[in-house]
Amino acid sequence: MPTLELNGARIYYEDSGGPGAPVVFAHGLLWSCRLFDAQVKALRNRFRCVAFDFRGQGQSEVTDSGYDFETLTGDAIALIEKLGLAPVHFVGLSMGGMIGMRLAARRSDLVRSLALLETSADPEPSENVPRYRRLNLVARWLGLSLVADQVMPIMFGRKFLEDASRAAERQLWRSRMVANDRKGIARAVNGVITRGAVIDELARIRAPTLIMVGDQDVATVPAKAQRIHERIPGSKLVSIPGAGHTSAVEEPAFVNAQLSAFLVSP
Repeated sequence: MPTLELNGARIYYEDSGGPGAPVVFAHGLLWSCRLFDAQVKALRNRFRCVAFDFRGQGQSEVTDSGYDFETLTGDAIALIEKLGLAPVHFVGLSMGGMIGMRLAARRSDLVRSLALLETSADPEPSENVPRYRRLNLVARWLGLSLVADQVMPIMFGRKFLEDASRAAERQLWRSRMVANDRKGIARAVNGVITRGAVIDELARIRAPTLIMVGDQDVATVPAKAQRIHERIPGSKLVSIPGAGHTSAVEEPAFVNAQLSAFLVSP
């Protein structure tokens, strides 16, 4: 199992190898590098694809601390530097995109381009915090299985949830959510809902930037993507028809086509 010791945490990663330009994938809250399996499969013959698990999630170490976004950004920087990847195409979904914006704004030398999916540059909306804290408390002490049915409509759009032909996929992702370490997820959720804003840093991003958002995303609504687009000079905004908050899974063909075109553009 490939891991790196970064900032006091054992971080799991997968590296396709190859001579192509490096693409680093950073997943969203509750998931792991498995979130980008379809994208890695589509791109690995042309790019060196590196996907990693944030601390406390997936196969990375559950540390006692370090779930604030400053530390998580430091983890991403350390991974890029330790593997000698810079500059990278950085692809982040939700939480991963939040880290990507910080990385691109503060360490432009490490970022060749930036792709942001289903993310926000703002703090967590105050109206969401009490509900997320309640769900997090139940998940931490009684188990994620008790909140999974409430979380699935936050993570996925109506099209994916109502498609009878995708029942097996829904069960797979539900089981992956439930399999998370309780302590790790509780700490990661706290990091997300207590994050600060990064909106005022976005004007410093000079890397080519693609912003994608599902038109059924209720966790980071399309207006959040529009705000990011307005602040990053020269960025491109794309709406993903029929996708919710986990678009890389829900609409992989559309996401892959957009990413492929973006990564080879001048």
